[in-house]
Amino acid sequence: MRSLLVKNAHTIVTCDDFDSVFTNADLYAEDGVIVHVGATRTHAIPQDADTVIDATDQIIYPGLVNAHHHMCQTFTRNLPQMQNLELFHWLTSLYEYWENLDAEVMYYASLVAMGELIKSGCTTCFDHNYAFPCGGKGFLEAEFNAASQLGERVALARGSMSLSRKNGGLPPESLVQTTEEILEDSRRCVEQFHDPSRFSMRQVVIAPCAPFNVTADLMKESAALARSLNVRLHTHLAETIDEERYALEHVGMRPLAYMKSLGWLGEDVWFAHGIHFNDDELDLLADTGTGVVHCPISNMKLSSGIARITEMIQLGIPVGLGVDGSSSNDGSNLLEEMRVGYLLHRLKESDHAPTGYDMLRIATRGGAKVLGRNDIGRLEAGCAADFFMIDMKRIETVGALADPMALLATVGYRGAVDRTVVAGTTIMEHGRLCGIDEEEVAHKANDCWRRFLKKHE
Repeated sequence: MRSLLVKNAHTIVTCDDFDSVFTNADLYAEDGVIVHVGATRTHAIPQDADTVIDATDQIIYPGLVNAHHHMCQTFTRNLPQMQNLELFHWLTSLYEYWENLDAEVMYYASLVAMGELIKSGCTTCFDHNYAFPCGGKGFLEAEFNAASQLGERVALARGSMSLSRKNGGLPPESLVQTTEEILEDSRRCVEQFHDPSRFSMRQVVIAPCAPFNVTADLMKESAALARSLNVRLHTHLAETIDEERYALEHVGMRPLAYMKSLGWLGEDVWFAHGIHFNDDELDLLADTGTGVVHCPISNMKLSSGIARITEMIQLGIPVGLGVDGSSSNDGSNLLEEMRVGYLLHRLKESDHAPTGYDMLRIATRGGAKVLGRNDIGRLEAGCAADFFMIDMKRIETVGALADPMALLATVGYRGAVDRTVVAGTTIMEHGRLCGIDEEEVAHKANDCWRRFLKKHE
């Protein structure tokens, strides 16, 4: 048995069902699972754990859950020619780069993206890769390998595109596959990699990209396959007005009605973005338990709009938080996403907007919910020992400690957190990732990035 004691924490924000906050508190875990969290003096817990962390002057938060990402896009961020484009033009320009993806790019881009996430307190990440040129040989293997080195808990999509430009979609022929090829490899990925057990470190999701680059047959068959294999479903939806126009022109329905016709509603489904839903559509999402992941920075950068998150929360729609692709965000920092989301909705909705603590719950419990997990996203007995710590003695927190529950969204937290722990193991400490040599990885990743861009010249 492997045990962990985190003692003398100034504050532990649990995000449990009671929104409990403990002061002068301890957290004790065995084999990566929390056994006790609470006030130091009220419970007798072992003081001779294998690992003991002194959390004096520290605030402990549940690990953040990034519910939507495109990690390969790390290698196409901050390209000058992409900085002022909206979604459809942005995509068609970047497809020309993504057709040169390979397993080496996936590996280094994933190391970089997850490394950034871990430094911002993220302990679980979902990645939605939908570009599989030449069949994408070794792509999921490369991502899982990177996650294993870093110690990150992950869910990876076997994404897909099947509707090419010549057939009315957006992507070039080089990035699409047949329905048969996609389904066969999707089954392989689930059977080879998916671990459905509680506290799983790796899971697989079936995730066709979006209505404008996949066929109706692929959507239907993917849903049937996912449900036969008991895995979750994910796609982009209602992200832009252009997408809405495309759906009305090509299938005669709004995007959500189209998804309903294809069997893509339910508690095993979550959509990325969900900006342009009307009132009736929000009610339908609530009635079916279909989730949405909010990506405020990407939506702002691509001028896509502002999702109706306040109403979604009020209706009980599962809502998570995601950084989206690095090249539509240009970063992989979930702490930044929380604060920008908080401020964006304050601007739009004033005192009706989600509170700072609401944003923390979306980034923790909300992300866990849309991923179909009840073992992460909160700190309580029986849940995974996934958390991060920040030092109250930092100058950045002076005068900001009156409300630790809201701190991360209202004030924000710049730079790396002080410690990130997954399954009871420290994977980042004092701003340094524990599983890799950062300088060596950065050097090799930059070399790989230069080779990747050169292929486009």
